Amino acid sequence: MKNILIAYYSRTGNTEKMAEYIAEGVRFSGNNAEIKKLSEIKSEKNLDGYDGYVFGCPTYHRDMTENMKTFLFLAEKANLEGKVGGAFGAYTHSGDAPKYIFDTMQHVFKMDMTQLGSLLLEEKIIGLSEGLRTCQDYGKVLGEKLK
Repeated sequence: MKNILIAYYSRTGNTEKMAEYIAEGVRFSGNNAEIKKLSEIKSEKNLDGYDGYVFGCPTYHRDMTENMKTFLFLAEKANLEGKVGGAFGAYTHSGDAPKYIFDTMQHVFKMDMTQLGSLLLEEKIIGLSEGLRTCQDYGKVLGEKLK
């Protein structure tokens, strides 16, 4: 059984719901998922001991949130090269943040990213069965990639 860290920031609760649903999918694949808010991760040492990582935040003003940018600089120090990864986020008008996070994980950190790309959901479908299933499927694929 492998361990995946799901680290996220959520302002309205939608990205938090996505993190919870993704964690369910990881568990469906037979792996462990630990969910942490970005504010709980104080140093790169807090990223040790995981086999995979999923980072998420909503899109604000066509960009990631400032705390996600700061977190990614911290995560860069953790040497995540070769680890399984994914990125996700909620949006209302544009959905650029998950793609930026995904690209950073893939090209800067040199992680083994899911072939699904980043998971991007419009806020209005997150609470619906379609949003739930989409997030669970994303988590399940990430968990299966660890095998």
